[in-house]
Amino acid sequence: MPLRITFRQLEYFVAVCDCGSIALAAQKINVSSPSISAAIAQLEAEFGLKLFVRRHAHGLSLSQTGELFLNAARETLAKANGLVQLAADVAGTVRGSLRVGCLLTFAQIVLPSLRRSFVDLFPEVEFSQFERDQSELFNGLRAAKLDIALTYDLNIPADLSFVPLIELPPFALFSEGHPLAERQYVSPMDLAGFPMILLDLPMSADYFLSIFSSLGVRPEIVERTRDMAVMRSLVANNFGYSVANIRPLSKLSPDGKQLRFVPLSGPVRPLNMGLLMSEGAENTRTVSTFIEHAKTFIQAHNTFDFAAS
Repeated sequence: MPLRITFRQLEYFVAVCDCGSIALAAQKINVSSPSISAAIAQLEAEFGLKLFVRRHAHGLSLSQTGELFLNAARETLAKANGLVQLAADVAGTVRGSLRVGCLLTFAQIVLPSLRRSFVDLFPEVEFSQFERDQSELFNGLRAAKLDIALTYDLNIPADLSFVPLIELPPFALFSEGHPLAERQYVSPMDLAGFPMILLDLPMSADYFLSIFSSLGVRPEIVERTRDMAVMRSLVANNFGYSVANIRPLSKLSPDGKQLRFVPLSGPVRPLNMGLLMSEGAENTRTVSTFIEHAKTFIQAHNTFDFAAS
């Protein structure tokens, strides 16, 4: 007897697993909670399996069987998407799903505009974006949860492929009244005597600290944060300076105070922003089209002022 399930039911099931609850999954994929609940109930009934353990106080958690089913569901959806990509390649169209990861430090600055320009040109692409730190991007690409990621060339593993888009030298951020705020350039040696707010993300923090350690300098870290917006507000309120490679057009912090951006001088290594993917991913039409579009977009939009000036 043939199974009576749909890819949509599998997608709802995977979304609940990724989000941790039916309510969050409903918000993410813009589907009602009852629809998702019904889809999961239909899957359990069709296969005769209990996919979740339902605890009143703690919501849903995957059963042991559900863990196995999740892996199979991901593989099935990936193969189905492969068929869509194959059909698109044969037909010469750009369509199907595209799951794009982006490093947290610039997800709010670069990706929304890049996404808008891409989906306007290719409306048949189902575009999903995911903000992650560097290690999470690596894991997402290896687990086929992401098709491609926008990130820096930080500790790129040999099994992943990186396409550079733009070079971003580091710069220092200061409050308006900081003693170094009016400098044309500052060196790591200049910064060493002042308190620092460290953007403390995996691999990114190591890069920022290497700017100092390569010169035998130890920064005076007084605060750490994983949030770019929080870092900018702490700097603007004169709790310390920080170091970054990308900034928005506005010179205001999120709470409306002035910031100053001063390039770093000396032998400091710039980062390259680019696209990261599994080997061979660029062979699919949707991914290869996105790569070419991103190259054109970044070159045409240097007015975003990715690096400090």
